[in-house]
Amino acid sequence: MVTFSSICSLLVAQACAVIAASSPDMLRSRRLDYEWLARYHPESIVTDHAAIDLDQLAIESQLARKTDEGFQNAKAIYQQGGYSKSFAQLKLNDPLPFPIKKGTIVTGIDSSGASVAGTIMIDAEKGISTLSIQYKASESQADYVTCQVGALSSFGMEKLDGCFAVNGTIDINDEVVEYTYDPKANNNNARTISDFSKSAGTKMFNCGAGCPHQEFLKYYNYYGTLTYGDDMVLGALDGEKTLFKNGNLDFSKYNLNERAAFAKRATKYMNIYMYVIREMEDSIGDCKASCKYCNDDPVHAWDEAVAFYTGSLQQGKVAGGEGVLLYSLADRMCLSFNTCGPKGKSTMGTSKVNTDIFELFALGQYNLQSGQCELMRDITDRIIDLMAIPLIQSVLYYSYQVDQNRLIRGEEEMAAGAAVAHALLPRIAACNMVDAWKVYDNLSVNAKNPDFHSVKKALENNYECMNTKCSDVGGVWSAGMKDFQEGAEPCSISSQTMRTANSSNTVNILAIALGSAAGAIALLSCCCILFLYRREKDGNPVFKQTDKTLT
Repeated sequence: MVTFSSICSLLVAQACAVIAASSPDMLRSRRLDYEWLARYHPESIVTDHAAIDLDQLAIESQLARKTDEGFQNAKAIYQQGGYSKSFAQLKLNDPLPFPIKKGTIVTGIDSSGASVAGTIMIDAEKGISTLSIQYKASESQADYVTCQVGALSSFGMEKLDGCFAVNGTIDINDEVVEYTYDPKANNNNARTISDFSKSAGTKMFNCGAGCPHQEFLKYYNYYGTLTYGDDMVLGALDGEKTLFKNGNLDFSKYNLNERAAFAKRATKYMNIYMYVIREMEDSIGDCKASCKYCNDDPVHAWDEAVAFYTGSLQQGKVAGGEGVLLYSLADRMCLSFNTCGPKGKSTMGTSKVNTDIFELFALGQYNLQSGQCELMRDITDRIIDLMAIPLIQSVLYYSYQVDQNRLIRGEEEMAAGAAVAHALLPRIAACNMVDAWKVYDNLSVNAKNPDFHSVKKALENNYECMNTKCSDVGGVWSAGMKDFQEGAEPCSISSQTMRTANSSNTVNILAIALGSAAGAIALLSCCCILFLYRREKDGNPVFKQTDKTLT
């Protein structure tokens, strides 16, 4: 039920989230120099997390070679990493003379004599002979970590600047320890795109309170395995069959072009996609209710979700940029479906999907900071619904291109369509298994003559169940005609039957539960004070003195 107080709370929550983002020093003592992720200002260092897109870019670059060697290199990067969570394994000259706690700061030098800093990754017992030290990430994305090795060393792409020198000493709690190691062999990565899927069992299914995560459960129920993403990527890279409960793929029937098109999409739309959701779920699990200054951990987890969604290559740009992750997909699809701009009716600017998601990212951060944990469930669920829209658009786009332009488009487009379809099939199946089968039959590995209209109908049948509107998805747009392609126009379903961002449910999502109009007005007053403060700080006060004498 929409009440006066809930409407007031909605407006206040939105206003305060925006003002808090621009003046976080008014709310709490936090640093202001963390770099933006598109339109989101993180409250913690996540430059190293955002760099996962450099692994993705390296994978795509190797697959683009369309050679067996390129595929081997892509698989190595996928499984071993190269750019995110870099760490050194140093062999000590003598057994460790004292125990060390995880997180202890370690300093040393690189080959040029410059200082190198890191932290102990796991508790180290007295007497051990090897230390694992994660390199410290800087606040600057441009030089977040300058030691980048991992799988990159197998084909000469490693960067050893910033790595610990081949031998020397490290300082631990004012104690000096001698070591030696091989920088090319013993600098590795503890975060990989493969592990995003391989760790799903412990992080999304059997992970205590709040598990299994409901979105992940849809995928587990459909594919019948906890590691469906990893299984699919490896199947494409190795040219092998999958052994799923549903949605099986026989990549032995794919050529290198098709396997490359599938693999480079599965890594991000399967593995990274679900890990974004995992980080949001983690922030909910860690949130401490009614505690305004003790939620750094959940805020950091929320920042991580935004970093994995956006990536480092977006470089703080709201529209455009060189990103390769989910943010970029949403912006590319809005160009093809006329869903760019704040109203979702343009082919210019950022996508409405990203606009809506980042408003919720900002509001989620605000609620976590202020300990309003009870609001995070609905915010997270709405973001998950929005994240699926570019996948829906991608399925429509590729099925249209292959169906309508068979003489121009071919095997790679078909494989790309199969990849995005498999990233969406479990959501469709959770609503209607028959419609999921229709999409699968038209966009599977062996599909020969996909029927766009059958795919379109199967998807539209489930928009309401997937909390999506026809206007959210749009239609296949023709830039030449400046209109929708005939037969590929947006559908028309009454928005009154939907649970959407304009429904009373979303009022609950965005509202800060004050419980009364008086509470809303009180908080609005606080936000007005913050607004006045911001204007004053910027040198443009609302109230200015004039030369006239007051009478």
